[in-house]
Amino acid sequence: MAQFTQVTSRVIPLPNRNVDTDQIIPARFLKVTDKSGLGEALFSDWRYNADGSEKSDFVLNHKHHQGAQILLAGDNFGCGSSREHAPWALTSWGFRSVISTSFADIFHNNALKNGLLPVIVNKEIHQSLFDLVEEIPTVALTIDLASQSITLPDGDALKFPIDKFSKNCLLSGIDQLGYIMSHDAKISTYETS
Repeated sequence: MAQFTQVTSRVIPLPNRNVDTDQIIPARFLKVTDKSGLGEALFSDWRYNADGSEKSDFVLNHKHHQGAQILLAGDNFGCGSSREHAPWALTSWGFRSVISTSFADIFHNNALKNGLLPVIVNKEIHQSLFDLVEEIPTVALTIDLASQSITLPDGDALKFPIDKFSKNCLLSGIDQLGYIMSHDAKISTYETS
């Protein structure tokens, strides 16, 4: 899993509410067990026309959003089925963090296990971030996991919650199995005593 410490990036606004995992990565792309290439299928039905050409009005297709690593999403992001392919597709495209007021529990946990930081903010901060991105489309934010903060261009820092275990795993670049394996020596000692 990719380590997450800090990211400074432009922000892609996607204000749609209740974006489910089938919209993030349609079911027809779930036949793979490899993460590579899933970024091309991210929001596929919204990004591409029937002939495979890009829809010019979809936000991920805008030239100034290429390379952005922060997605500013609407309420209840990642609802629907429990496919791990959703955070795989988001990270494969290049996202390191998604900011919203709420996430579906399974998506939230899958994101954390795959190096994608889900950042929860209150409705006022959420709206102010959308307003900021509308005013300055190329604005960059800094998300710092150690301090659990989003730093705005004016230097103001907004705090966000995260549980201690997930925070430590992301900072170390390990998932739950990696955490267990980091205690291999202690486990071996216990088993032999």
